[in-house]
Amino acid sequence: MTGFAGRHVVVTGASSGIGRATAILLAARGAKVSLIARRAEAIEAVRAAADGETFAAPADVSHRAALLAALAAAELAFGPIDGLFANAGTGGAFAPFSDYDDAVFEAVLRTNLLAPFWAMKQVLPGMIARRRGAILVTGSLASERGMAQNPGYVASKHGVLGLVRAVAIEAAPHCVRANCIVPGFIETEMLANLGEGALAAMNARTPQGRTGRPEEVAEVAAFLLSDAASHVTGQSWAVDGGILNTLSV
Repeated sequence: MTGFAGRHVVVTGASSGIGRATAILLAARGAKVSLIARRAEAIEAVRAAADGETFAAPADVSHRAALLAALAAAELAFGPIDGLFANAGTGGAFAPFSDYDDAVFEAVLRTNLLAPFWAMKQVLPGMIARRRGAILVTGSLASERGMAQNPGYVASKHGVLGLVRAVAIEAAPHCVRANCIVPGFIETEMLANLGEGALAAMNARTPQGRTGRPEEVAEVAAFLLSDAASHVTGQSWAVDGGILNTLSV
């Protein structure tokens, strides 16, 4: 079943892109959705677009105390957390490895790796106690491949995949699942900021000949968070138009 009636799902990075599309889809399918993101006004726009129960918990996930407070507020509003979609992320900066700024590296890891760790650590005990729960983390093509001149992003996205695999094997005996979704080139704010030339190059490299839409990733995210994926855990699930395993470079 892909319905979410009575289920409480938290989505981080819910104000735009994949997080926004997934939050709206989950609400439409009956979930009570808690939205965590930095921009309060953008969260309210998502709530207005969603057809279902939503709760806004503005927070910068790179700050541990703020993230944990948002999760606590979500539980007060909607009860125990049945699903966590740790989707918030940042791209960092591009620079040769030897010139990559230490502060940028640390900031990328705080958002992309430490925040999912903190969130998973917070929700996992309750899921295990209830013997029900699904965790999904947004990875990247950089979870599986190297990328020149962005070591912070690559390290963080490799890290979240390892984090998911570690949690999955530990939580599996307790009926709790953890997976990593791996978007390819998806039409998000992060991608748009790269410019038209970069977008054209991405289209050319993708076997389907186009970038993906956030709604296409949302459909897979909803599946992985649902009982329909009850025997799926510890997986890296690509939504990428075929680029990850069909092209060598």
